[in-house]
Amino acid sequence: MPKISDSSGNIRIPAKSSKRGWVRCDRMLAGKTVLITGANSGIGLETAIDLARRKAKVIIACRDPKRGNDAAETINRCSNSRDATACVLDLASFESIRTCVDKLLREEARLDILINNAGVMMCPKSATKDGHEMHFGVNHLGHFLLTLLLLDLIKRSAPSRIITLSSVMHTEMYNAYIHWDDLNLDRGYVARDAYSQSKLMNVLFSRELSKRLKGTGVTTYCVHPGLVRTNILQHVGENTSCWDSLFCCVSKLTKYFWKTPEHGAQTSIYCAIAPELEDETGLYYCDCKKKREAPRGRDDAAAERLWKISCDITGTDNIAIDEN
Repeated sequence: MPKISDSSGNIRIPAKSSKRGWVRCDRMLAGKTVLITGANSGIGLETAIDLARRKAKVIIACRDPKRGNDAAETINRCSNSRDATACVLDLASFESIRTCVDKLLREEARLDILINNAGVMMCPKSATKDGHEMHFGVNHLGHFLLTLLLLDLIKRSAPSRIITLSSVMHTEMYNAYIHWDDLNLDRGYVARDAYSQSKLMNVLFSRELSKRLKGTGVTTYCVHPGLVRTNILQHVGENTSCWDSLFCCVSKLTKYFWKTPEHGAQTSIYCAIAPELEDETGLYYCDCKKKREAPRGRDDAAAERLWKISCDITGTDNIAIDEN
């Protein structure tokens, strides 16, 4: 845990920034710029409101311009800020991602915190504009490309943080593994497997990214927000497999016991602002605590393999690991 000097020059150890899954740190972010994907509703919107209250300049990246602008107005109103803005980003389109990044690089001098929050869950079989299965394309490839294109700006803003939302569904319990010979699940599509694969990819991506950014001052964090009542569940029930139907029934019966979006945002906020995390990177968090990933989420060979495949698909340059 980093030591902090007070106004008298005395060294003190900062108190823990959370309690019982809620952030209790009043750290301000004046002068910092934050980009959050998919923040027009749910966890992302609550995260944006909190960070705007901390005086950060918040940019939300959303597919729908009107919903994005409406959400930015909500963020400014709820946080008593004028600095929240929206930009257009469709994670299902490499062209849209590159256009969004070009605009950000022209207009922004720094990017201190990137939160890869957007995602799709258990939607029927469909493809991105570039022909990739939707979960694979949006949840992993889209954020992979966005992050790599913004890396130079993020590194120039160091110390800076990259937070990627995953899920408990990256574990073996939910049949999560990488279908190396069928990443788009063309041979047999099950919505649960598509979602679980993408969430395992999120864990592996954050882990590998931390190694490739060693010594740059950029740290990475992977987050499971918990079971949260948001519109990410909108497609649950549209699939015909037995497991997907069972998940739909269980979700309907238990969703009223799930976290609110505000509660679900706490771990993202914690990883964005907690001083005690400054020396941690590449790890996995839930309920504002460090947790152990599933064994497949700690497979470094798989993480490196996924990285190289993702570079090939997105047309991005590889980032060598610093061996020093």
